[in-house]
Amino acid sequence: MRHDWTRFWHRLFTIGIAIKGLDGMAEMLGGGALLLTTRPQILWAVSALTRGELLEDPGDFIANHLLRLARNLSIGTREFGGLYLLVQGTAKLIMAIGLLRDERWAYPVSIAMLSALLAYQCVRIWQTAAIPLIALTLFDLVFVGLIGWEWRRRRRLGRQRV
Repeated sequence: MRHDWTRFWHRLFTIGIAIKGLDGMAEMLGGGALLLTTRPQILWAVSALTRGELLEDPGDFIANHLLRLARNLSIGTREFGGLYLLVQGTAKLIMAIGLLRDERWAYPVSIAMLSALLAYQCVRIWQTAAIPLIALTLFDLVFVGLIGWEWRRRRRLGRQRV
């Protein structure tokens, strides 16, 4: 029975790594796109994406919110957001690759990096109470626990072989 739980937690760990790796790639692409585009290009893209929804429902909350964000996007915010996403995405991708390759350094570095991100996310939750951020924070919290569990399991397996 214990063996089945070990397999389950390991699969969950592997799925979490894949999600973090894909998220890292998406953040890198998004950050690069933000840094390489101008405000008018962003406004045009958001307008094109929301046009159909706004024709159907002119009061659509999400579409109007996205348009308002695009209109009020300052150069500093665009550059900070792009750089933030690029750096964070790169870190997540390196973390995911290191964990998938079972690199020893990847476990403590991933725990430290995600713990720092969790602290930042908690501050943002305190400020905004955004439901998607709460869900992301809970996922990250579970993932930190899974990394710690896998790290201990790997070290225990390594000792048994010696």
